[in-house]
Amino acid sequence: MKLLVSALEPSSNLHLKEVLKHTQDVELLGIFDKNIKEGTPLYDISEMAIMGVVDAIKKLRWFFKVADEMVELAKEADKVLLMDSSGFNLPLAKKLKEKYPDKEIIYYILPQVWASRPKRVKKLELYCDKLLGILPFEMEYYSSDKAQYIGHPLLDEIDVHRNEEETKGCIAFMPGSRKSEITRLMPIFLELRRKFPEIRPLLVIPPSFSRNKIAKLYKGNREFEIVRDTHEALRRAEFAFICSGTATLEAALIGTPFTLAYIAKKVDFFIGTKLLGITQVGLANIILTHYNNTTLHHELLQEEVTVDNLLKEYYNTDRKIFGQKAEELKTYLSHGSSQNVAEIIMSQRS
Repeated sequence: MKLLVSALEPSSNLHLKEVLKHTQDVELLGIFDKNIKEGTPLYDISEMAIMGVVDAIKKLRWFFKVADEMVELAKEADKVLLMDSSGFNLPLAKKLKEKYPDKEIIYYILPQVWASRPKRVKKLELYCDKLLGILPFEMEYYSSDKAQYIGHPLLDEIDVHRNEEETKGCIAFMPGSRKSEITRLMPIFLELRRKFPEIRPLLVIPPSFSRNKIAKLYKGNREFEIVRDTHEALRRAEFAFICSGTATLEAALIGTPFTLAYIAKKVDFFIGTKLLGITQVGLANIILTHYNNTTLHHELLQEEVTVDNLLKEYYNTDRKIFGQKAEELKTYLSHGSSQNVAEIIMSQRS
């Protein structure tokens, strides 16, 4: 089988690798990580990266060209798999459906229509044949039977087991992966780390970052033990200070108590909270709120992110309640998604 793939994000490619473990005789075409052995990409994901709005505008014409090349390439494919990145993949789905109305288009890792732009649901249902969600509550936003919850990929990908007796004396500091996040949080995390002279501080840094990049972004990194594997750091830590994003869900599923500390640009924070109505940042909290209207952890945002407040979180977080809520979250997500996605890809179209 030839499968046209559009997976622009590093996280999408991690999920894709897991899916491919459960497939047979699949050749990939399109955009994906060049290190995946099942095919040669039209473009590697490194070529698709953009840094901010200005960079996106500069590359707009080039992205249109890439989309046209993907449509042309699709004539060789038996099926299409679109993953996340709705800014590129949703217009691509429209072009593909118009050119090949009978070719099956599968969308895995659906856009977060529950957070913003819910009108995308109509387009997704119109242009795609199967909509595979990784959050159970997402299904409430779709009227078509094309949409189904297929499990969460992190339940397949997390392969560490935490032993609380082995975590004493370790704290993980996770200032994010974007330059703006790191530069805002590192000075605070460095001062915070100095409040724990006896602990072993683990600084989580993306594996792709070079030594030069680390030296520029992470001032004071020599006062930490650098760890490149997020799951391993969370396994070892008795507590974590986490910037945001998927890491909050990873920590919850591993069982590491944490608090979220996030500082956004003031204009971005205004747009998110005042115009888009966003009330929560942590994915673990968002999921649990939809499930049973409770939360897992505290969220310190903007001016609330101070050394004193972070210290209070470390000392005042109820580890027992956290553990109970983390188990509720895991029960709600229920199972992994990779094998289910693979079966859908390999199945004959009904």
